[in-house]
Order: sequence, then structure tokens, then C-alpha cells
Amino acid sequence: MRLWAATTNPGKLREFALASGAEFVIEPFVGGEAPEETGSTFEENAAIKARTYSARVEGLLFAEDSGLCVDALGGKPGIYSARWAGDDVANNRKLVESLRGIADRRARYVCAIALAQSGETLATFRGEVEGEIVDRPRGSGGFGYDPHFYYPAFGATFAEIPPERKFEVSHRRRALDRLFEYLRQYR
Repeated sequence: MRLWAATTNPGKLREFALASGAEFVIEPFVGGEAPEETGSTFEENAAIKARTYSARVEGLLFAEDSGLCVDALGGKPGIYSARWAGDDVANNRKLVESLRGIADRRARYVCAIALAQSGETLATFRGEVEGEIVDRPRGSGGFGYDPHFYYPAFGATFAEIPPERKFEVSHRRRALDRLFEYLRQYR
């Protein structure tokens, strides 16, 4: 089954490519101006994008919204993760500065995927992965907050491990698995 993925983020496209296979082939879809993300949750923003883009393509399309939620910061940066301070470098700097002197470093990556067809949302799926924030960036892989997101089960940040290993446990993989399960049952 072919699915369109609405994203221009190269890191996300690499992760979606890891999920492609014989059963589900994920194709990137880039189709015009992005809609304004006016939702107050990851699910709402994913659905806004999925509805907009699915009206421009034949077949099933999914869009996702994801980000980092830090407990000690009241869930920030949350839905503003990509644009919290401007770019990855500024975002990571702001993250570390915001946590200065705070012992509680618990955080989670969250991904919400919305599946749509012909401008209508069919379902949403959520995946999360727990970790903690480290002050010094570690590793050269990954993207976004990965150099500061320490995953205790691996004893490494997401930027220190190969993309395939990260994807095995990632929030994006968990949301995609729920999407695939839905498609197997209801399509």
C-alpha cells in the first residue's frame, strides 16, 4: 500500500524511509504552501496539515507533528519545538539555558500522526519515548534536539546512535506502528 507523507524535513523523511517496505511504501509529498499550524495539540496540528495536503493528492496521506516536552518546563517547547527559538542551534541553546540549575531533566519526544484522504481526517496516532536532557551535546547524528536527548536504555543520546537503532524506539516509529496497525485492520 502506498502512503503519502507530507513533510519537507529531511530527517523525518529518512526515518519514514526506514519504515517503508513491501507492505507500506511511503512517498514524500510536497504540495504547495504549508497551512498555518493553529492547533493547541500535536494531534490538532497534524490533522490540519493532513486535511490540507490530502485534498491535493489521490490516496491516503499522513502528516505528523512532533516535538520535545520537558517536564520541568511545563511541557515546553511542546508544539513550538521546531520554532521555539528559531533554528536547531538556537533551540538547543534555549533548552539548555532554560534548564540551568534544574535537577529534573525528564523529557519525552512526542509524535502525532494524522491520516487523511480527500481533505478528511480518518484517524490520529500518538507515539512517545521517554528520556532526559543533558547539557552538553553528544553525537553528530540525528537532528533537532537529538544531541541533548539522552535515552537511558541505550546509555546514549539519540545523536550518538545509528539512525536505524534510534528509529527502533523512537516516538515517530511508535506512531507509525499504530498507523500501520490501523491500516491492516480497517483498510
